[in-house]
Amino acid sequence: MAQPTYDFNPVSHITIETIGPPGQRTFFLQASQGLMVLTMIIEKEQAAALAHAIDQLLDQVGQEETEEDDWIDLTLHEPVEPEFRVGQMGLGYEERQGRVVVIVQELLTDEEAEVREPMIARFWMNKAQARALSRHAAEVVAAGRPTCPLCGNPIDPGGHFCPPSNGHHRLRDIQ
Repeated sequence: MAQPTYDFNPVSHITIETIGPPGQRTFFLQASQGLMVLTMIIEKEQAAALAHAIDQLLDQVGQEETEEDDWIDLTLHEPVEPEFRVGQMGLGYEERQGRVVVIVQELLTDEEAEVREPMIARFWMNKAQARALSRHAAEVVAAGRPTCPLCGNPIDPGGHFCPPSNGHHRLRDIQ
């Protein structure tokens, strides 16, 4: 098993943010500890899944609402230079320290996997940071293109092809 390449315990900053217009956005997970910043590319679905998983975890372990949540920096820091694309993500909780940990593993091509181990990063945060990250990630995901209630595919400004409608409904008919 590969040893972690990055271990930010604790993070001083963590966020999920995008660059680009809806339909062409690139999602980034970015964390820092002091002056060290790590930026990774993630998928929209990974951002949504992480937000949901953090909410479930915090509901299980309990978290008091604090004003501290409002003061957490969730901006994407420049320069945005991704180190790798995330393939797998994990989530845990360390009860003794009261910290949530997000673990990410680099996505490798088959050829890359033959010659090296994937990079791994762990990001430890307090519960207020985790809740703020979850809320922000959910907002970022929701800020994209609307989805079709029939097929679940994104709707572009000019409409979209919707197989379930079988040509019988126009987009305005199903909204």
